[in-house]
Amino acid sequence: MAAKTLRCEVYSPEGKLFEGEAEKVVATAVDGEVGILFNHAPLVAALGDGSLRITPPGGETRRFTAHGGFLEVIRNAVTVLTGKIEEA
Repeated sequence: MAAKTLRCEVYSPEGKLFEGEAEKVVATAVDGEVGILFNHAPLVAALGDGSLRITPPGGETRRFTAHGGFLEVIRNAVTVLTGKIEEA
């Protein structure tokens, strides 16, 4: 893993939608937006309907619209499980 990045994976029933490194992940949880950076504390959050933004190192932010699911952060890895997601 590159310095100060997160490993990010996004899954839906159709399969893996995204896998790669990210500098920042921002998701819409049921109680507001949550932003994840390197060395974030462990977290499990229920996702609401809204945006999921993944910013890769030196790259353009990928934008998705997720409809529910869960986000887990542990040891600089972010995993998103959602029932439905579209790339914006």
